[in-house]
Amino acid sequence: MTTPDPRDTPVAVPEAAKSAPGGISVEPDETVLSRSYRALSIGIVSVVLLIAFEATAVGTAMPVAARELDGVSLYAFAFSGFFTTSLFAMVLSGQWSDRRGPLAPLTTGIASFAAGLLLAGTAQAMWLFILGRAVQGLGGGLVIVALYVVVGRAYPERLRPAIMAAFAASWVVPSIVGPLASGAVTEHIGWRWVFLGIPVLVVFPLALALPQIRRRAAGPVDGPDGPDGAA
Repeated sequence: MTTPDPRDTPVAVPEAAKSAPGGISVEPDETVLSRSYRALSIGIVSVVLLIAFEATAVGTAMPVAARELDGVSLYAFAFSGFFTTSLFAMVLSGQWSDRRGPLAPLTTGIASFAAGLLLAGTAQAMWLFILGRAVQGLGGGLVIVALYVVVGRAYPERLRPAIMAAFAASWVVPSIVGPLASGAVTEHIGWRWVFLGIPVLVVFPLALALPQIRRRAAGPVDGPDGPDGAA
């Protein structure tokens, strides 16, 4: 009687290790920084980092901006406008992503966020500054939810905790260094550059992430949570 060769015994491979959403093959030892995921991971985490930096750094520049624009009495609206439109945009982005996929709300959100930054950074009156903050909130809400959809569709289940942990870290780090950096920029360059500097920085991560998002996560959601379910 011969002993079976272990090499002839089929090995069960977990489904998550076989392929990611969209039929993309996934090796069992891949990480979020492996070659096939590196550009996407760096791109989307950098976008979250920039949004988080803006959200935490603006508080340092706001008093100077309000005084210069003679809008101290409207100070609170610069914050409430941002958060109100961002909450609305989060709901909108979830519905939009289900119907059309995350690419459209993501690109629209980035464009809106950049437009709001430019509007706030060039404002000559407080009401324009508040409008810019509201547009920023709209863009930020669209982007954050769309990125969560991207994670759910572009990464296999075993890699999602790692990328979500990176998102969380992207909010923690700016909360520590953002006010200090914003204060230095406000003091030495001017408060407007706290807003005007971000649109330039977001170009590089978008160039990394968008081709991968289009390849891995574009298109509407299938099944009961798809377009009909969203309606």
